[in-house]
Amino acid sequence: MEDPDTRAILPEDTLSSVDDDIPINDTFCNNEEVENKGHICYRRPPFACPLSVSVEPVLFLSMFSLSLQWPLSTQYLWDRISEDVGYNGTKGGGCANTSGSPDPLQKEVETLTAHWNLYINLGGFAVGLFVVTLLGSWSDQGGRRLVLILPSLGLALQAGVYLLVMYLKLPVAWFLLGRLLSGLSGDFNTILAGCFAYVADTSDRGSRTFRVAVLEACLGLAGMLASIIGGQWRRAQGYINPFWLVLATNLAAALYAYLFVPESVTPDPSAKLFTTRHHRAVYRLYSALGDPTEVGSYTKWRRYKLWLYIFCFFLVVTVHFGSRELYVLYELSSPLCWGPGLIGWGSAAQNLAYLSSLLGLRTLQRCLEDSWVSLVGLASNMTGLVVISLANTTELMFTGYGLCFLYMAATPVLRAKLSKLVGPEEQGALFASVACVEGLCSLVASSLFNSLYPATLHIMKGFPFLFGALLLLIPTGIIGIVECRDQRTDRREDSATS
Repeated sequence: MEDPDTRAILPEDTLSSVDDDIPINDTFCNNEEVENKGHICYRRPPFACPLSVSVEPVLFLSMFSLSLQWPLSTQYLWDRISEDVGYNGTKGGGCANTSGSPDPLQKEVETLTAHWNLYINLGGFAVGLFVVTLLGSWSDQGGRRLVLILPSLGLALQAGVYLLVMYLKLPVAWFLLGRLLSGLSGDFNTILAGCFAYVADTSDRGSRTFRVAVLEACLGLAGMLASIIGGQWRRAQGYINPFWLVLATNLAAALYAYLFVPESVTPDPSAKLFTTRHHRAVYRLYSALGDPTEVGSYTKWRRYKLWLYIFCFFLVVTVHFGSRELYVLYELSSPLCWGPGLIGWGSAAQNLAYLSSLLGLRTLQRCLEDSWVSLVGLASNMTGLVVISLANTTELMFTGYGLCFLYMAATPVLRAKLSKLVGPEEQGALFASVACVEGLCSLVASSLFNSLYPATLHIMKGFPFLFGALLLLIPTGIIGIVECRDQRTDRREDSATS
C-alpha cells in the first residue's frame, strides 16, 4: 500500500531511494557474528534465541516501571508534604473535610506537590533534551542497542535514589538528584527513540503505522498492569516494595536488550559518540531535508509538512502529559477523594485506551486514511477531557476515561507520517528529534499544567483539562487542512495523467 503523503510530495527517483530498506554491507554481512535475514543484516546478540525478534519487551518493561513509579512518587510527595505541614485529611484514602468548604491545608499540600513535580520534571527533562538527541542520532551509525541499554540503567539508578530517600527519610529534594541522573543517561525518551527507530528499520512503509501503534499499545498494556498492581500494592505494603520492582524491571529491560535484541543497522566502528555531528544531523533534517541540490515545491512542501506534523505532535503529547500529571492530584482531593485502590483502577482505565486505540486504528484504517483516523482519535480525547473537567463523582470520572477510548490513535499516525518523510539512514536522527520534542512536551506540560492547576483551583478545579481540550483543536485543524490539500493535489495529478 503506497503512502499518499509521500507519493504526493516526492519525485519517483527520490521515493524509490527512500523506499529501499537498509543497504547491505557485504563485509559486515559475511561476519560470522551477523545474521542475514532477507536483505537486512542483524548483529546477533550474545545469546541468540527465537525470542530475539523485536524491541517490544524492552519498551514494555520500561513503561511498566515508569507507570508503577509515576503515581506512587506523586502520592509519596503528597504524604511527605502532608506530614510536613500537619495535614492528615487523606490518611486512609479519603478526605476528612466533607463540609464542601475548601481546606487551606489541603490547598497548600496540592500546591506544594504540584510545584515539586514541576521542579523534578524540569531538572530531568532539561538534561535529557540534549542527551537524547546525541544518542538517538548516533544510533544511525553506531547501532540501536546501546540507546536501549544505557537509559534503562539510568532509570534503575533513579529508582535506587528514590529507595534511599524512602529508607532514610531524606528530604524530597533528593528526588531531583535521581531525576537528573536518569536524564544524563537519556531517560525514557531515548528508549522511545531507539524502539521507534528500530521499528522503522525493520518494517515496510505500508505496515509502519500499525507497527508503531503496536509499540504504543505495549505502552498502554504495561501502564494498565502497573497501575492495577501499584495501587493495591501501595495500600497493602507501602511505597518501598513497589519501588524495588521498579528497580528490577529497569535492570531486566537492560539485560534483555543486551542478550536478546539483534542489531537492526550496520554499525560503523569509527562512529564517535561525543561530537557535534549528531546534533548537526538533526538540524539538517529540518533545514535541508535531504539532498541540498534538490529544490522545488516538493522539497518545500515536505519541509512544511515535517514542521507541521512535529507541531501537531508537540501539542497532542503536551496535553497527554499535562493531563496525566494532574489526574492523581485531581483524584486525591475533594470532591472525589480517591484512595490508592481507586487511583490504580483509574490509571488502568486510562491506559486501557492504548489497546482500544490500537483496535480502533486497525479497524478504521480499512475505510479511512490515516489522517482521518487521527482526527477521530483527537475528537475522542477532547470529549473525554471535557467530561473529566466537570467530574465531581467517581462515575463521571470513569465516564470521562471511557470516552477517551481512542485518544491514542493520533500519535502513532503522526510518528508514522514523520518517519515516511525521511530516508532510512535518517530514522535515528528523526526519532531522536521526536523524542526530544517529547521531552520538551513534558517540560512544557509540567510547567504549564502544574502551574495552571493551583492557580485555577478557586475558579474551576478541572479547568486544566478543559484547557487541554481546547488546545487539541489546533492539531485537529492542521491535520485536516494538510490532508485536504494532499487529496486535492492527488486529484489534480490524476486528472493530468488521465
